Amino acid sequence: MAKPLIIVESPTKIKTLTKYIGKDYNVAASAGHIRDLPVKNLGIDVEDNFKAEYVNITNKAKVIANLKKIAKGADEVYLAPDPDREGEAIAFHIMDILKKKGRVFHRVLIHELTKKGITEALENQLIPDADKYDAQQARRKLDRLVGYQISPLLWQKVQRGLSAGRVQSVTVKIICDREREIRIFDPEEYWTITADLLAQDPPAFNAALVKINNKKAKVTCEKQAKDILTDLESASFVVDQIKKKTVKRNPQPPFITSKLQQDAINRLRFSAKKTMVVAQQLYEGVNIGTDGPEGLITYMRTDSIRIAPEAANEALELIARDFGQDYALDEPRVFKNKNKVQDAHEAIRPTSVFNTPQKLASFLNEDQFKLYDLIWKRFVASQMTQSQIDQKSIMIKAADAYIFSVSGSTVRFPGFMALYATEEKTTDKDIQALPTVEEGAQLETNKITPLQHFTKPPPRFSEASLVKELEKNGIGRPSTYASILSVIRDKGYVDLEKRYFIPSELGFIVNDLLVASFPTLLDISFTAQMENNLDDVESGKLNEVELLTAFYDGFKKTLDDAGENMISVKGVGVPTGIQCPLCQKDVNIKIGKNGHFLACTGYPECSFTSNYLRDERGIISIVEKFEDNTPVKDCPKCKEPMIQKEGRFGLFLACTGYPECKHTESVGQENSNTDTGVACFEPGCEGTIVEKNSKRGKIFYGCSKYPDCGFASWDRPVDKRCPECGSVFLVEKENKREGKFLKCPNKACKYKEKIIQDPISD
Repeated sequence: MAKPLIIVESPTKIKTLTKYIGKDYNVAASAGHIRDLPVKNLGIDVEDNFKAEYVNITNKAKVIANLKKIAKGADEVYLAPDPDREGEAIAFHIMDILKKKGRVFHRVLIHELTKKGITEALENQLIPDADKYDAQQARRKLDRLVGYQISPLLWQKVQRGLSAGRVQSVTVKIICDREREIRIFDPEEYWTITADLLAQDPPAFNAALVKINNKKAKVTCEKQAKDILTDLESASFVVDQIKKKTVKRNPQPPFITSKLQQDAINRLRFSAKKTMVVAQQLYEGVNIGTDGPEGLITYMRTDSIRIAPEAANEALELIARDFGQDYALDEPRVFKNKNKVQDAHEAIRPTSVFNTPQKLASFLNEDQFKLYDLIWKRFVASQMTQSQIDQKSIMIKAADAYIFSVSGSTVRFPGFMALYATEEKTTDKDIQALPTVEEGAQLETNKITPLQHFTKPPPRFSEASLVKELEKNGIGRPSTYASILSVIRDKGYVDLEKRYFIPSELGFIVNDLLVASFPTLLDISFTAQMENNLDDVESGKLNEVELLTAFYDGFKKTLDDAGENMISVKGVGVPTGIQCPLCQKDVNIKIGKNGHFLACTGYPECSFTSNYLRDERGIISIVEKFEDNTPVKDCPKCKEPMIQKEGRFGLFLACTGYPECKHTESVGQENSNTDTGVACFEPGCEGTIVEKNSKRGKIFYGCSKYPDCGFASWDRPVDKRCPECGSVFLVEKENKREGKFLKCPNKACKYKEKIIQDPISD
């Protein structure tokens, strides 16, 4: 009889599983999804209860054949993809291709790849969860109905290659709305007044004006500030009140996915995508000197802060051993989920708290160590005692009407803060030492300082704050945040400048068109409610078809209206309120093969076009095309003068002997592009491959001899010949499952090779 078969999602898990289950089972991997909706058509029969047409993914033919081969003769198949909705869908699709009379399928949920986690999963086998599968199907169908029907509309009205998504478009809207808030923001003037004071005993300290005539101090202009200084010029400063209290501070709960991403972005400077890649490695298993790899953290896609009691007790044991009994709780601290969450698995924690970061340091690469250290400390701290902080506030009265205040604090007992003691970066600016004073004590005034300030606009979103905003509004799910942030950048809707998101001109245009045509779909509360509805499908409270029907009835009507009424940026263009300088007719924003530009609505009678700029308030101004007929140098081919022109890729030099001589050269290329040192692969070309930025800000690789040589690649070319098809170069790629690898650029060739040194980079 054939052995029972365990099928996991990632090939990386096979070694870890085999280490613990020995030779009792065969183990195979699906390498992610094996079936999906078709690429070239909608794949959903709206008239037949939204029935999905699932097809085998083309490049998974070998994987499917291998699964069938390994499963041959097996009466029992254990479905062990990841313990989430995506994993449930993979499990159901595996059942579809392996179903056979008499074969039994079990669903096993492996929350941690350890002996204990694997054993418990196999002992507590489940029936595949149809409700969870329906919830995943509903999300997939919703996204397909939106994406596959709005995107072609954008191709027709704006430009090809654009995409819209149920969640991604709302995310772009959030960024655009914030940018508009910033652009229309009017700063308001305000002043702060501080007094440098000295008690009978040192140290000196400074106090801030907080109240005037028992009301909150509000100083809005220089005259008001000067009047206050006049009042205080000869005033006595007397200690009016001293407030003392001890504040107890609790540790935060262990990480959920969104909080892990936020902390990794802020503290480690990881991207959301990189955080999830490294976390996946820690979950799937790392060789730590034992017999094969071992999973170091629990499943990293979760929005629950629940902790297994045995894990909490293990943490208490370590805390008492390493810090002392005063730092360990008598009973584990229990965290309750405040909001409605999918509670299928625990918070993110180390699989064994005794695998300390220091113990594992030699087995982990730099990124793995940093993220593991973050996760381990957060979990251990969650089971430590409170910190106790003594706070003292001194209220100081001057000239009867004015109250100044200063506060200071000292740590009475560090509690969980002891775990982070070496990381604390405190300076004299962070903590102000206060003298010992009594109420009624007279203070000496050294200096009174007025400072002018202006209110600031709300900040742009960083990756961390955007994830926080999405989480706060219930948009998307933890597992989707990294991909959402990647997609909106890849499509050119936003740019990431100095770690902050800024909408591109294309992003504004597409967002405004979608908001005008699909106001409900892009409403934040509607998107959040849809997430709640999907949760109800998973819990069995709502039927998948009912959800899809309720959504599609309204969506289809809106879609039809948009097809007729959405502004065509290719045709009429977006109104700007600007008049043509030649004929005084309206000038609109249009998009062509060279990007967006201004064009006169009087075309073809008036052919005026122009580039344009938006100032910091979003106001559009015309920018005339650059044209300089001053000879720059002689053409190296025909010796005729070369002049500077502007094209779709910026400024370039062109030979005046055109069309007899077509020689051109890029301008400033040596300063704007990074040379990779790799020679161009085009026959006869003497250029090198340089890293460039597209008009949308996306990095690509092209020849330094452009435009004479048109070599270009989105992936970094590597000077290595393909051993299978003979291609003169390979390209470097990266994905979550395989990390970094080299791949043949020839689509007909499937050659790949792993990059051994596999540093994870932003």
